[in-house]
Amino acid sequence: MQTYLLSQQFNTRLLAENSTACPANATICNGTSCVLPEDNFNETLSIILSTVLTVMLALVMFSMGCNVELKKFWGHVKRPWGIFVGFLCQFGIMPLTAFLLSLAFNVLPIQAVVVLIMGCCPGGTASNVIAYWVDGDMDLSISMTTCSTLLAMGMMPLCLFVYTKMWTDSNSIVLPYDSIGISLVALIIPVSFGMYVNHRWPSKAKIILKIGSIVGAILIVLIAVVGGILYKGSWIISPKLWYIGTIFPAAGYTLGFFLARVAGLSWNRCRTVSLETGMQNTQLCSTIVQLSFTPEQLELMFTFPLIYSIFQLLFALLILGGYRVYRRHRVKQKTDVEKTEEKEDSKSMSSHAKTNGGFVSNDTK
Repeated sequence: MQTYLLSQQFNTRLLAENSTACPANATICNGTSCVLPEDNFNETLSIILSTVLTVMLALVMFSMGCNVELKKFWGHVKRPWGIFVGFLCQFGIMPLTAFLLSLAFNVLPIQAVVVLIMGCCPGGTASNVIAYWVDGDMDLSISMTTCSTLLAMGMMPLCLFVYTKMWTDSNSIVLPYDSIGISLVALIIPVSFGMYVNHRWPSKAKIILKIGSIVGAILIVLIAVVGGILYKGSWIISPKLWYIGTIFPAAGYTLGFFLARVAGLSWNRCRTVSLETGMQNTQLCSTIVQLSFTPEQLELMFTFPLIYSIFQLLFALLILGGYRVYRRHRVKQKTDVEKTEEKEDSKSMSSHAKTNGGFVSNDTK
């Protein structure tokens, strides 16, 4: 009996080693093709990183609030022309651009829906950091981000109802109002504390702002890298979505800038509106997609928010680099003009002194 059992164990082990069957814990088996249960490591890592990034983002928004003056902020709320232009860009230009790009590239219905969801999302907080680096209007930037997040609760369902009718039933799209609310709270509370610090201790606020702007720039890159690591298995996606993910943010930046300029806003406010238009809340888009669609559907669309996030960051960095080069050139040109004027003044003074026997009046000194 013992020999028989040993023989059976040997045969079982030999069959397991040579067998092409799926592992015992596989959920779906088709010959050698197996789908294993979802690894909880990524989920745990995602929760930990989300918590850390949320705390860091709150600190960054606190530092951005240190550059906001209550009077100017309230001035934008009382005379909301800039906010209104931003609203038109955010919930007018972006959903329409998403709709036209989906038609132009003739993507699958499920893929068109994710593009439209991205177009209907409110502005992301990363725009506030970039707006600071391009000398934008921080008061307008913060007020636009706050208003677009608040208005998203009503405008997102409306835009999705209008634009997704030809591809899907808008009722099948689950909007995470709790996530929108959390984003709003995470934005308003730290910014309010920052505004208070700026009001009470302006010198300390400037130091906090400089540190926070650097941390914010690092955080934006870190979020993109973390997203790439966590979702590296989803990179095989239709080339059409890659094209749209490249064109869409560039179109948002460009159209937002031109609409703001046509509306008569100043150059620094045009830059601000441009960034607020092109930089979307990609985390919110990912949450909506995960809540609304099946795993089979997610395979066709899930990576698009990450693609958009990467290209919106790349174009924002190009805008920042271009502005910095322009600013340096402008400052140099201004300095050269001032030096030329000083030389001309000194020459005129010396010639005036010669004609007056060396006497120089107090007015010309």
